[in-house]
Formats: sequence, C-alpha cells, structure tokens
Amino acid sequence: MKYQEIARNTIRTEMEGLRTIAENLDGQFDRAVEEILAGKGKLIVSGMGKSGQIGQKVASTLASTGTPAFFLHPAEALHGDLGMIDDADILLLLSYSGETEEILQLLAYLKEHGNLTIGITGKLRSTLARHADIVLNASVPAEACPLQLAPTTSTTAALVLGDALAVALMEARHFEVKEFARFHPGGKLGHKLLTTVGEAMRSEDLPFVDLNIEPEELLIRMSEGKLGMALIGTPDDLKGIITDGDFRRGLLRFGSMKKMDLKKILTADPVIVEESMALSEVEMLMKERKITTVPVRKGAHITGVYQIFN
Repeated sequence: MKYQEIARNTIRTEMEGLRTIAENLDGQFDRAVEEILAGKGKLIVSGMGKSGQIGQKVASTLASTGTPAFFLHPAEALHGDLGMIDDADILLLLSYSGETEEILQLLAYLKEHGNLTIGITGKLRSTLARHADIVLNASVPAEACPLQLAPTTSTTAALVLGDALAVALMEARHFEVKEFARFHPGGKLGHKLLTTVGEAMRSEDLPFVDLNIEPEELLIRMSEGKLGMALIGTPDDLKGIITDGDFRRGLLRFGSMKKMDLKKILTADPVIVEESMALSEVEMLMKERKITTVPVRKGAHITGVYQIFN
C-alpha cells in the first residue's frame, strides 16, 4: 500500500468522526455557550496527555477571540495551583474516556466548590459525563490509528468542538476585526489588522487617463504606472478601470489595437474601498473577488490604489 493511501484513509476516518460529532450536537452545546456568555469569571480548560495538548490550543483560541480563558494542567492544579480557580470560573474538562484520574479529582474539588463544569468526552456513561454539569458528546466511530490505541480521531473531535465553542461565542459577542487586532498586536497579522488601506496605498503618479485615449497610448501609460491597470477618468469622476488582463482580452476580441473599442473593455463598476478600511479587511475582500488591485477613495475622491503583490 502506498503511504499516500494510508494518509487518505486516515483523513477519511477523521472526517467521518467529525460528521458524527456534528450530528450529535444537541441542546447541551447551546447551554454551554449561554453559560459561558453569562459567566462572571474565566473559562479554564484542563486535560491530561493528548487531551491536555488539545486543551491548550482551545484555551488559546478562546482567549484570542474574546473569551477570557487559560489552560490549567490538572496534575499541577492538584499540587498547589487550585488557587488559580475563583468561585465564578467555569471549567472545561477534556477526557475522551471520561475516567482520567486527575480530571476526576479536579472535578470532585469543583463540585464541592460550586464551579460550573463542562465536560468534553466520548463516553456518555463515564464518571465525567455523569457528574459534569454540561456534557459535549465527542464520541467518534473509530480512531485513525490502526491499533485503535493512539488518540487521533478523538483528539481531532475535541479540538473541533473547542473551535466550535470559540466561534459560537465570537458570533454571540459580535466579535469584530478591531477587537481581534487588540489581542494580536504583534507581527504581520497585527500590522494588517491595525493598518488602514489608506496608510498602505500608493497615492502618487496614479495612471489616470481619458477614455478617448488611443489604445497604444493607454498601453504606454499602464506600463509607466506599474500597477497593471489604468484609471479611466479623473480623481473626482472615475469612469472605471482597464487592467492589463482587460487589454489582452480586448486584443483577442478585436484582433488589433487599431480596432479596439476601449468602452467595450472597460470595467465600469470596479471594486473601490474606503481609505479607513483595515488592510486585513481589504485583502479579504480582494481574495474573495479574485482581484489584485483596487482603487481607494475618501468620500467621492479617488486618493490611491492598493495592490496585493503575489
């Protein structure tokens, strides 16, 4: 068997597991989201071994998307770190078997102190499932591991349920790009989130031309502009744009530049963005529309052009 076929079988098995957990979602998930939204404290995620590694990622995703959260190692909690837990905190406990010793010891403490507990487990008759206040069903038909021993599909299921919680909470809180930027100020991502397109656009030597320009002259102006396009009209009266792609297609359509009718190759309703838009938002829009260059305006005045360099 080729290794890539093993890989395909692994992926198919995990995809089937995800279909199963999607079908098993019920009112317990809604209740979990509502309780977290109404909570006055933090959301603390805990798990051992592979579940703990998944829990760390889940906690990180929650914290970066508007839900105050952190990961607490259950063994460390039982040896002095329980002081990190306040009475108002909600605990998200991960254990596929639902019988992980450290998680159950932590659960007993939490029940005694009145903390709300949410369990993610694949065994609905387990101790965790019977005693957690809310239970999210992470049952999967099979592990991708051929020995059915190494956590594979089950850890993917827990990760996806954690992501689903984070996204549902984002939607409920109307979490927006500016808020995301507040938690991601560093690096390239932070730059794009905090920078407006007006700050990143090119504003000098823009290739504005009249619609009555000769095709040969248009080609020269496009080359000089080094944007792969020309702006047809004036900054206060943009008629449209002609890209180098439009020009090439026009040549194929009309057969020669002498016969080319620029009015018929003009894009009269190009995507135009406001100077104040976040760079990340503009780039997302450009990728959705499959374009690499957009005019930028302030009010009705074209002030620049922004281009994504591939």
